[in-house]
Amino acid sequence: MIGSPELLDALKGIGLNLYERKLWVSLLAKGTATAGELSGISNVPRSRTYDVLQTLADKGFVILQTSKPLRYVAMQPIEALEKAKKRLQEKYSEMEKRIDRLKGSELIKELSGLHEQGLQLVSLEDITGALKGKYSVLQQMDSMLRNATSSVDIVTTPAGLNDLFENHISILKKLSDNGVKIKIATRCDKQCTDAIKSLSGIAEIRNIKNEEVPFSGRFYVVDGQQLMLGLSDPEVVHSSQDMMFWTKSKHAAKSMIEPLFNLLWEKSKPVESKKAG
Repeated sequence: MIGSPELLDALKGIGLNLYERKLWVSLLAKGTATAGELSGISNVPRSRTYDVLQTLADKGFVILQTSKPLRYVAMQPIEALEKAKKRLQEKYSEMEKRIDRLKGSELIKELSGLHEQGLQLVSLEDITGALKGKYSVLQQMDSMLRNATSSVDIVTTPAGLNDLFENHISILKKLSDNGVKIKIATRCDKQCTDAIKSLSGIAEIRNIKNEEVPFSGRFYVVDGQQLMLGLSDPEVVHSSQDMMFWTKSKHAAKSMIEPLFNLLWEKSKPVESKKAG
């Protein structure tokens, strides 16, 4: 096999499938070759070699020579990767424009109508989900906060408080300016000093003392209507394995989690911190 397993895995990571990886690496080693030659070197079936090489040419990894028989030349790796990067940026930019056009069109009313119609057929138990990975957790948190109208109650870890500061402070500030009451209970330590300074004035922050309440979980309640509950310890698992449970159940948020929040809040002490200047 031409190319180390590590190299082939890296090329897989940038979106090249198995045949594309094998053919491009083989062509790099050969310099220039026909489809038949590359099929023999790479062990890619000859019946697939032509269309895969055409795909590589479309992606900017290969140059097609108009000779008989057809020959292929590998692009210099740095140049090929730069072309691939530029193509992805252009594709992302175009998709972003399409999404913005859809959001601003009349069709969004049809989509919203379908969603509202579907919700009427769904039980509260079905409006739930498990979130895996830090990115998914942060995205759902962002969505929950943006829709808050009256209250946001948060119990989190020092690392969780830093995540709020780094990823959601602008949303929290806007909510505070709009009169949404934000309460955060956490275990304060040196690693979240900056977060506390920046969030003070936006939210009321209290320190959970372990000797008072031996609780170290995470949960977030918005408007007493929906909640997110931590299922893993983010201090232990990798960020890709972080797990949280989300639900729009008013009963769970109002009757089960809010009383726990109120108990923790009463047992916690106000945090005194100067606002960030």
